Amino acid sequence: MALAEIVHTSNEIDQRVRTLAAELEASLQGERPLLISVLKGSVIFLADLARHLTIEPDIDFISISSYQADKGDRTGVVRIVKDLEEPLEGREVILVEDILDTGLSLAYLLRSLETRNPSSIKVCTLVDKTVRRIVDLEADYVGFETEDYLIGYGLDFKGRYRNLPFIAAVPDIAALASEPLSLEWLFRTGDNGAPGDATLRAR
Repeated sequence: MALAEIVHTSNEIDQRVRTLAAELEASLQGERPLLISVLKGSVIFLADLARHLTIEPDIDFISISSYQADKGDRTGVVRIVKDLEEPLEGREVILVEDILDTGLSLAYLLRSLETRNPSSIKVCTLVDKTVRRIVDLEADYVGFETEDYLIGYGLDFKGRYRNLPFIAAVPDIAALASEPLSLEWLFRTGDNGAPGDATLRAR
């Protein structure tokens, strides 16, 4: 079994982010947006997205922490660890996420930000994992859809592998949890390995 498999190369990501930037820009109709990165995973995605816009955005950052129930389940209630510096009133806000899965934390965050009276809030996510969705929530802009656990291009496993230039699927999370460093050789595969590359197997 492959320990990891490239599912989106750096070239594919670049093309998709360019397309998302064009779609976003068309919907704004010349309005200057406020791009908000939900830390930490979306930073790389936001940086590339902003560079592909031909209109000038404002950029801000927010960091949240999810409360968990006694059994370790996420409740969807979040605590804002780092708040925004920019006011939202009257602004066209684009909330930039690395991955949208259950939607619990994002739904709570959206309700919180809507109390600050923005003109609109739209969600742009790099990855949409609808198979884990619990709340009725859809992103306005989606890069890729998946059913897998992904790492790379901002997506992490316990803080590792965010800076891989591609996105890889990890089929056996338990194996990775037992050996968190077992995929470090991915950094030696180059920028643009082919999807399903056989080199990404146990060595």
